[in-house]
Amino acid sequence: MSCVTDIWSSTERKAYETAAILAKPLGLVAKSESGLGENDRNATGLLPPSIFESAADNFFKAPNSSFRGWETAPAAQLRVVRAVLSIVENHDGRDLAIVTHGAVGTLLWCHLAGKEIDRRFDQSGQGHFWRADIKTLQPEFGWRPIA
Repeated sequence: MSCVTDIWSSTERKAYETAAILAKPLGLVAKSESGLGENDRNATGLLPPSIFESAADNFFKAPNSSFRGWETAPAAQLRVVRAVLSIVENHDGRDLAIVTHGAVGTLLWCHLAGKEIDRRFDQSGQGHFWRADIKTLQPEFGWRPIA
């Protein structure tokens, strides 16, 4: 992380607070962008874990369908890709960290890797990262645990 010159996150609390923790020892201030937010699930509100996992499976399995009013996977993917491209376009070209959420991180990875939207590319649990080349945005590897 010593070469990171900017840290961005969604505007959602858990992502922004994580970005701020990463930014502090580097003498940086985390920036936020609403386009990096998790897929919109306001239609259902908070779901119990077992129902949420089933809903997340459906989100990836039938990406063009909305689960009970959720934002579709392609809509979320387009939003996050646009946000990341805008950030990169206005960045100094050095290393950049983006702290966001699992589903949108997976949607972004799928787009950049040229893969279909599929949960098999999702992280296996919380606390994972993947890396892409800053110049080409080509992913160098898939999700890996932070620790």
